Amino acid sequence: MKITYIHHSAFCVETGGRAFVFDYYRGDYIPSCVYCGKMPEFPADMPVYVFASHEHGDHFDVEVLKWKEKYPNIRYIFAKEIKRKLGSSFLRRSGLEETIKESITYVKPGELYHIDDITIETLLSTDSGVAFLVTADGKTVYHAGDLNWWRWEGEPEKDNDYQEKTYKEQINLISGRKIDLAFVVMDPRQEEDRYLGIDYFREHVQAEYIVPMHMWKHYELVQEYRNLPENQKDRERILCMERENQEIVLKEI
Repeated sequence: MKITYIHHSAFCVETGGRAFVFDYYRGDYIPSCVYCGKMPEFPADMPVYVFASHEHGDHFDVEVLKWKEKYPNIRYIFAKEIKRKLGSSFLRRSGLEETIKESITYVKPGELYHIDDITIETLLSTDSGVAFLVTADGKTVYHAGDLNWWRWEGEPEKDNDYQEKTYKEQINLISGRKIDLAFVVMDPRQEEDRYLGIDYFREHVQAEYIVPMHMWKHYELVQEYRNLPENQKDRERILCMERENQEIVLKEI
């Protein structure tokens, strides 16, 4: 299993002769945090599965639809709200409607989907869209999207309470599941609450490897988190992505 960190929450996982791309967007979308990560190159005949958890600009880019020209065996798995954003008019204007429409599957939270021989389960995000649980070739990959225990100072307590309740409910749905690789939010903007979501995930889901994401280039937080005394027993399970287009090969998975 090969992991390529593209940037922010965008990752590519290659396993079993196919590629799974999660939450790709062009890195210059947000001027205050510009990334330069690039998509890996694949053989033209490789099956490619592109996931977008929701429509936010740091998780989805219409550019991915153009990849169909390069990779004919591509499939798109988009949160249903992206359908509203795209609309048939966009696809018509772009000239992609006929070639792309049948390649897109729109998904809702709390559902189970089968595409080819891949199983896709969705969770309800605490922000927008879904989180993905993807099983293929006997391996399961979790990508949180924006599913996180979001707690913000100054927000109404009822909003923070909703975040906590919903996050715990969703993560408890996969407690006890065998997950080989998990991409989990760790956002520095939450300041002292930045570890709430990943802590709860680690306590309730036994993922073989965990990759923190959504860090707005504050990669030092991963080592900080790994070095906490209470995390020493799991330290080697927490993978450290420190630069765009960094690759890690997990040979033991």
